[in-house]
Amino acid sequence: MKINKYIILFCSLILLFGTKIQAAEECFEKTSRAIFKFNMAIDNAVIEPIAKGYNKLPEPIKKGTSNFTSNIATLLSIPNHIFQGNFAEAGNATASFVVNTTIGIVGLANPAEKLGLKNQEEDVGQTLGSYGFGPGCYFVLPILGPTTARDSVGMIADTFVDPFSHITWREKELFGISGNRLDYLTVRGTSAVDFRADNEVNFDSLEKNSIDLYASFKSLYLQDRENKIKNSDDSEDEWGNLDN
Repeated sequence: MKINKYIILFCSLILLFGTKIQAAEECFEKTSRAIFKFNMAIDNAVIEPIAKGYNKLPEPIKKGTSNFTSNIATLLSIPNHIFQGNFAEAGNATASFVVNTTIGIVGLANPAEKLGLKNQEEDVGQTLGSYGFGPGCYFVLPILGPTTARDSVGMIADTFVDPFSHITWREKELFGISGNRLDYLTVRGTSAVDFRADNEVNFDSLEKNSIDLYASFKSLYLQDRENKIKNSDDSEDEWGNLDN
C-alpha cells in the first residue's frame, strides 16, 4: 500500500509540473535567496574548510575516494539508461561497475576507463527531462542547494531506483549486502566534498566576480542540467569552468 501511495504522489507531481512547462521560472525567489545565503554560510563555515583540507591529502587518496563515489553513482545510472532506452550505455555502465568493483577493489581504482568503458551519470530528473518534462519551478533547498520541480521529484524517485539507496537509506538487503543511513550520508557527503574540492578555485572566482551570485548559480545549474539531459559533452565542463 505504501508503494502505491508513493506512485500516486509521483504521478500527481509529474502531472502538476507537466510537459508544457519548458522554462524554469522562479516560484519562491525571496525565500530561495534567503536559503541560498544560509547555504553559502554553511559552505564558508564548514564545507569549504573541509574541502581545502581534503585537497591537501595525497593524490592517490583523493583519486581513490573520487573513484569510489563515482563507482557507487553508477548504480543509479544503470536503471536510468534503461528507462531512457539507452541499452548500450546501460551495458557499458554495468560492465564499468563490475570491473571497477572487482578488479578495481570496490571502486578505489578505475580500470574500466582504461578499457574504454565510460559511464555518463544519469538520474531520474534527467530521465524525466529526456521524455520532454520541463524543469518547472526553480528554487533552492537547504543544504541540498539549487533544484527544480522536476529535479526535486527526481531526487525522491532516485531513492526508489538506486540500489545503493535501497541497501543503505531504506536499509534493505540486496544480494546479501546491507547497510544503513549513516553509510548513505557518508558516501553522499564525501561525494559533495570531493566535488567542492575539485572546484575550489572556480568557486572562489565565481564568488569574487559575480555581481549577483544567486543568479550566477541559478544559470549555471540550469545550463548544467540541460546539457546532461541532452547528453552534451559540455555537461562535463559546466561545473569545471566556473571562472569562465
